[in-house]
Amino acid sequence: MQVIDLNRQPAEEWRQGVLTRMCSSATNGAGQLCIFEQWCDVGHGAPTHLHAVEEVLHVLDGQAEVWIGDARATLTAGQLVVVPAGRKHGFSNTGSSTLHIRSTLASPVFEAAYDDKRETPRRWLPA
Repeated sequence: MQVIDLNRQPAEEWRQGVLTRMCSSATNGAGQLCIFEQWCDVGHGAPTHLHAVEEVLHVLDGQAEVWIGDARATLTAGQLVVVPAGRKHGFSNTGSSTLHIRSTLASPVFEAAYDDKRETPRRWLPA
């Protein structure tokens, strides 16, 4: 059994206004899931992208506008959506305080295809 101390996991600036902490992935032994948390400043979040696998977006604190294709919803603390595999989606902090959101991907490696090709498409790869 491997114990992961999230208090010792470093946060990184993923993009401007978005701090990310990896919780579980192929880099620390996960075989089927990638779980990470993000803290997004007002007006920031994840641009439109897609994954080959299903994703759960769970708002822990704050408010997010989430879109999947043309559908949009506002989520607050304690709410989540399941994003089907292969569907374009994203989210933005539309609240007045920091958005804290947890993402769970059905893959141990983060892989995404972004509309903005400057984004990093892969993260948390095994060594």
